[in-house]
Amino acid sequence: MKRLDKKVSLITGAAQGIGLATALKFAREGAIVVICDVKQSAVDSAVQQCEALGATAVGFVMDVTQREMVDAVVAQTKERFGRIDVLVNNAGITQDARLQKMTQDQFDRVIDVNLRGVFHCAQAVADTMTAQGGGSIINASSVVGIYGNFGQTNYAASKFGVIGFTKTWSRELGPKGVRVNAVAPGFIATPILDTIPEKVITELESRVPLNRLGRPEEIANVYAFLASDEASYINGAVIEVSGGMSV
Repeated sequence: MKRLDKKVSLITGAAQGIGLATALKFAREGAIVVICDVKQSAVDSAVQQCEALGATAVGFVMDVTQREMVDAVVAQTKERFGRIDVLVNNAGITQDARLQKMTQDQFDRVIDVNLRGVFHCAQAVADTMTAQGGGSIINASSVVGIYGNFGQTNYAASKFGVIGFTKTWSRELGPKGVRVNAVAPGFIATPILDTIPEKVITELESRVPLNRLGRPEEIANVYAFLASDEASYINGAVIEVSGGMSV
């Protein structure tokens, strides 16, 4: 039997980067994959890639900041498959600027997606998971949410906040069989880094003992582990996956 056999797994931001790598990993591990992202064409492509691996996959256009959309996707997923076993709160954005230059729009948008969106999705699945007696919620934090980073006031605040969510929900939902954990990636080679100059990328690599950026698949592997029964006694943890950059 595969590690995530028939586990109904809802993944946000699942059409590119770490999210897509996670959807494909879950597909290979036997999960029923629910792809959620904001662009229809990208969602359709991700679904097709999962199906090509032999998985059952469905896709929804969903903006995590819109609670009505989140509730509708959760309701349709539950209606179709009868349960929701895993939520991967992966969707996230950056809009970087130094404190003195950051606009209110930049601040609000990142908090809305990265923090409020995580709240919406977790709250939307919590009743289902507790009623069925189990589930796994995995939140995407970041090393920036542990150590901070120049020019990322909004992003650091949102990722610190996600750790707070994780610690709190693990206490609230743990007694009902629902595990809540966070993953804190280091710098991963995804489209979110496209705006960063090459010189800065080289500098980032030099700060990592492994001397390279991470690959999306390396985060997906940890998500899959946390979603699986192999992680049945892991709850409230924040797992840093950064190549040792904080050592």
